Amino acid sequence: VKKPPKKTEAPRRKIVDENSIIPDFGAQAEQIISTAIEEFSRSAPSTSDDTVASTAYALKLSELETTLDAPLQVLYLRQLALLREQALSSYRSASKASESSDYEAMLAADAQFLRGAESSTRKSSAWTYDSERSHLQNVMNEFAQTTKKLTETRIQSSQQQSTAMQFLQHQQQMIQQLQMQLYGQSSPWNVGVAYRIPDTNFNLQGSYQQGRANFQLSCVPDEYAPMLGPNGFTNGVGPGNLGLSLNLSI
Repeated sequence: VKKPPKKTEAPRRKIVDENSIIPDFGAQAEQIISTAIEEFSRSAPSTSDDTVASTAYALKLSELETTLDAPLQVLYLRQLALLREQALSSYRSASKASESSDYEAMLAADAQFLRGAESSTRKSSAWTYDSERSHLQNVMNEFAQTTKKLTETRIQSSQQQSTAMQFLQHQQQMIQQLQMQLYGQSSPWNVGVAYRIPDTNFNLQGSYQQGRANFQLSCVPDEYAPMLGPNGFTNGVGPGNLGLSLNLSI
């Protein structure tokens, strides 16, 4: 009983302190217990002719295995938790990468956990990983359902936006039809003209849009007149005091 704890210190440090997975932990645990039982068997007196001694020997052998198995099973459960988190991380990465379906990602993650759990289980023991595997599957199912709900919400929101855009487009078409009924066929030409009368603050603006003309006279001081001199760029109509814009919709 005193010797095996020294052998379990390295696995304990790796699993508990470093949060690392030992690939062949089941075989190592089996070897630790088998070696201790063999040493006990060699040092125990012969019990071949004594029924009482044989019964006591078997009882002590069972107690020895139970005593050695308990701390190793604690490490086994800790390793299963690490394997579960590793498989869950792989599932999340695969589901985000997403050419594969959630179901395929679940199968791959479950198979990954199963391989690690089987290699971590001591064969001649009552160790089982069913609970951890079930927990992993439940977590993956919940994650898949949440992802599905988010996807459905996004699709629904996109459909609502598309419906709203179609409604606005329909309203715009109705407005255009009403304008055509009121004003006739609108022209594709949109023209705007602006002209400042030299040496004054008067600004003339005219526009023609959708078959309607608009004329506007405003009094706007020319803030740049001192910088241009007494006559500006020119005394007549030219690029210095004439603006022209043209917009053609087809």
